[in-house]
Amino acid sequence: MSAVPRSEKQAGRFRRMLDRLSSSQADLESEELREDAATAGCTRIGDCQDRQIVTVTGTLRTVTLRPRAGVPALEAELFDGSGALDVVWLGRRSIVGIEPGRKLIASGRISMSRGRRVLFNPKYELRPLGRE
Repeated sequence: MSAVPRSEKQAGRFRRMLDRLSSSQADLESEELREDAATAGCTRIGDCQDRQIVTVTGTLRTVTLRPRAGVPALEAELFDGSGALDVVWLGRRSIVGIEPGRKLIASGRISMSRGRRVLFNPKYELRPLGRE
């Protein structure tokens, strides 16, 4: 048996329900992404430091082709609810499955470029589409 009286449990459920109803869609999506990162055992993007080796997960917000030093580079912004980072694949014009809205897990060393976190040529795993 729990030490918390039943009336307090119900009040907690009611409070959570009210919080969810009064939250914006973006807040709810961010909360869900943070929970996914914790469940997968990944580092939160907001907690990542420069030169740290990490495994992060999130949703790709944007995917663009942007040359770097004359070399094609596919760039994507990964968001996990706590922060965002740029994932860059040098020498690639496209990668099958890398598209906005897709969830993935990426591993590599964080670097800072123009004040933003960046993962260059990470190991990655696309998450199944069925859960979305």
